[in-house]
Amino acid sequence: MAEGEFALIHEYGKAGLIRPSKGWATFGDHDLYSLLVDAATIQRDKDALSQFIPLAEEYAKRYDHKLYQAIAHRARGVLHRLAGEYVEAESKLNQALELFNEMNTRYQIGRTLFELGELSAAQKNADTAWEYFTRALEAFESLQAVTEMVRVRVALEILA
Repeated sequence: MAEGEFALIHEYGKAGLIRPSKGWATFGDHDLYSLLVDAATIQRDKDALSQFIPLAEEYAKRYDHKLYQAIAHRARGVLHRLAGEYVEAESKLNQALELFNEMNTRYQIGRTLFELGELSAAQKNADTAWEYFTRALEAFESLQAVTEMVRVRVALEILA
């Protein structure tokens, strides 16, 4: 189960689904479902991913929100990886990476490279996993994203 700040995201996020219809002009359904699907991705929560990915995809597409589309692609890629569907996982993760690169969102690029590393590791391709993890680490180091840097270093140690 999740720890830290992500532990309650689903609880609070689901509570957000029961919000009043007025007064939420700055926080729409597309924001909420993107948050929920991203938290489920971090938590590796297959049930939540299955529940929220279709909604996140629908709203991201409806509003042509490229960042949320990329987050949904990454989430679907992780769900495919967790199901052992590696070809589909790689396709979705690469779609996400392409969009994140277009937007130059280094943190999201790093997270997606990490997921590609996880996918390669799951396929027992240590060299490719090492390459993806190293690129993710570089992205996180450029931002001084310490928590993410530690997570990538642990993944690299496991590969070594």
